[in-house]
Amino acid sequence: MERLTPDYIVGLVDGEGSFTIYVRNPDSKTKVKRRVRAEPRFFLKLIEKDKEILDELKKFFGCGSVYFQKDTRPNHQHCYRYEATNRKDLQEIIIPFFKKNPLRLRSKKHDFEMFCQIFEMIMNDEHLSEAGLRNIYAQKQKMH
Repeated sequence: MERLTPDYIVGLVDGEGSFTIYVRNPDSKTKVKRRVRAEPRFFLKLIEKDKEILDELKKFFGCGSVYFQKDTRPNHQHCYRYEATNRKDLQEIIIPFFKKNPLRLRSKKHDFEMFCQIFEMIMNDEHLSEAGLRNIYAQKQKMH
């Protein structure tokens, strides 16, 4: 496969990528297995036969991981997922790349902007206070 270009990556992420923040609901009464309060993630999921693209993406960014994701839903294929969750990698590699090479789809661009805002709040440890976690949870609800 040829080396990935920034334009190709932007198109790929516009179509199949996601910037998200897993945030623990501050009002949830159920015990959650995940210990973290707020966890930023960038990922891209492709069907099994396109795994090499995800391997190239990992090589391009020099961070993240590629792993198998079984899908048991009817009419869905097994997938592979490229995922970057390390905050330093997100801050120094992923976010700067997409600031320099903007996404084109309005909904993805909006999610990326919200991701960056919430990411800053997390980097400032706002998720560690009750009020901060509530604010982050409210902001997260504005994402797709």
